[in-house]
Amino acid sequence: MKFIFAPVSIIAGLIAGSIGKKLFEQIWGVIGGTEPPDAQHREVGSYVKLVSALIVEGAIFRVSKGLVDHGLRQAFYRGTGSWPGEERPEPE
Repeated sequence: MKFIFAPVSIIAGLIAGSIGKKLFEQIWGVIGGTEPPDAQHREVGSYVKLVSALIVEGAIFRVSKGLVDHGLRQAFYRGTGSWPGEERPEPE
């Protein structure tokens, strides 16, 4: 059953990334007021602004992907009775 989860997880990850990107653009519009700087831009304004944009973008992406992934795993478990992954973190 877990092999069924992999393609669904990949598609959900792409959707979560898209949602995260849109959310970042909206939040950056409020915070920065302009288009966010990108590492690929020749002129980024200041490195402080670039680093800030990258931190905010990374945090939003990771949170949205994590929430979608965990929700998908819960739905898979409810539907199949099999948890696709580890039950809990391994003890140190």
